[in-house]
Amino acid sequence: MKTILNVIWLVLSGFWLFLGYLLAGLLLCITIIGIPFGIAAFRIGIYALWPFGYTAVERRDAGAPSCVGNVLWLILAGWWLALAHIFTGIALCVTIIGIPFGIANFKMIPISLLPLGREIVRTDQPFAAR
Repeated sequence: MKTILNVIWLVLSGFWLFLGYLLAGLLLCITIIGIPFGIAAFRIGIYALWPFGYTAVERRDAGAPSCVGNVLWLILAGWWLALAHIFTGIALCVTIIGIPFGIANFKMIPISLLPLGREIVRTDQPFAAR
């Protein structure tokens, strides 16, 4: 069932969201300071490409650098990526079949706003990172 959901997701919104994260990652990797943010964008982009069967969990050992990095991320790329999830989620919720995919888009907003200090794990191992 996860595979079917992922294929439908890929066609409806996953590919376009992946391209948005890829663009954000490339723009952030231009400078040396932005490389950690670019890597985070690539990691979330892969999650946005194939989200069913995976979940994001907080890393308790992330610390203060993740907090500072999240503030910078929010200013540089977070708002734009969150807006993409909001608009895509609203567009998908227009149809009855798209409602679960719209809800999945809305669930991805927190990780698009504050990605540092989070880890993406399989849903059958949500506590593996702890």
